[in-house]
Amino acid sequence: MSYLVDTNLLLLSVEPHHPMYRDTVNAIAILRSTGQELFTTSQNLIEFWRSATRPAEKNGLGLSIAEAEIELQRLEELFPVLPDVPEIYPEWRRLIIEYGVIGVNVHDARLVAVMLVNRLTHILTFNTKDFTRYSTEIAPVHPASIGL
Repeated sequence: MSYLVDTNLLLLSVEPHHPMYRDTVNAIAILRSTGQELFTTSQNLIEFWRSATRPAEKNGLGLSIAEAEIELQRLEELFPVLPDVPEIYPEWRRLIIEYGVIGVNVHDARLVAVMLVNRLTHILTFNTKDFTRYSTEIAPVHPASIGL
């Protein structure tokens, strides 16, 4: 199977004191040890940068640009970045119309479009409810469920 690693796991992977850190690193380690392919997208990395460099008092990680760049490079080395190809837009458009997607949820629809274009079957995310509407096309997987 192939998994997209959602932004929330990328962010938690740099927060060792966060309560969900252990589930994050355990899920990634177990999936890798069983030969699963793990990917990310440019969108995930852009979202990571946004939250990583946002001040902590504004619900970000408060990393400096230098610190965020080191973490970004680490993530790029850990997870191949799926290409932004022209086929993503028509797939995204199909999804938003078919599933009646509005507002901020368009970003999740784009991740699903990238997955479908690249034939990924699963998304590893703490926000499984954000992806359940697409469950006939992809499988949202909560990190805590890995290894059970």
